[in-house]
Amino acid sequence: MRRMKAFPLIAASLALASCAMQTTTPSTPPVTAELRREFAPSGVLRSGTNFGNPVIAQKDPAGGSNHRGPGPTLARELARRLGVPIEYVVYDTAGKMADAVKAGAWDVAFLAVDPARARDIAFSEPYVLIEGTYMVRKESPLKRIEDFDRAGLRIAVATKSAYDLYLTREIRQATLVRYPTSQAAIDAFVKGETDAAAGVKQPLVATAKKDPNLRVIDGAFMSIGQASGVPRDRENAARFLRAFVEEQKASGLVRRALDESGNPDATVAPAAKAQS
Repeated sequence: MRRMKAFPLIAASLALASCAMQTTTPSTPPVTAELRREFAPSGVLRSGTNFGNPVIAQKDPAGGSNHRGPGPTLARELARRLGVPIEYVVYDTAGKMADAVKAGAWDVAFLAVDPARARDIAFSEPYVLIEGTYMVRKESPLKRIEDFDRAGLRIAVATKSAYDLYLTREIRQATLVRYPTSQAAIDAFVKGETDAAAGVKQPLVATAKKDPNLRVIDGAFMSIGQASGVPRDRENAARFLRAFVEEQKASGLVRRALDESGNPDATVAPAAKAQS
């Protein structure tokens, strides 16, 4: 009888062990001279940094290079792990940074995953999830995310931002009005050039808090997965980067970087599913 009763316990233990294996954080491969050269051919890790997204990157308040947010924090830790100096290659939009990979302008970058970008960039799994939503004037009849795809509606967006790429694929009737940066899109909406502004939730909320005549729509039209990437042809670096990002999510580094940069409401992405 004991043996018969023990069987379900053994089976349950094996099932739990299997589940644990599925969620185990992958360990980063060892750093070799070959890997170091692939990541940083010049001997310096050039980190693409988009200051147009304050959830991911913010300039050093002291005017130095100790930039804040999960993007710069991950970049510094990656450079430390590789044993190379770091250099920040800065942009004011993710679109410009994504395009710059074609010219070999950076070695690693921190930006939203998108199918159009993935043709040239090998991405990790996301490390942060942020929401894309809309801001309107207080008296606007638009109340829900579903209300915005209507003929005659003009929506301000930042050119080649993750939400511009997404809305370009999804919007059928409304008109997207593109501006050079996210802040320029917000400013244009505030001036009355458009009926709404689309963007990352946190900057929109910050703008609405300063102006009682504005409000941010509840919910989100997309969850924006912020990830890290390397040029598509750097396969060993991409493999290392994927494991590195998972390790830093699990260690709490990403969470601390969000909190310390004033973004406690941003969500750390869940662990990536184990690859079979």
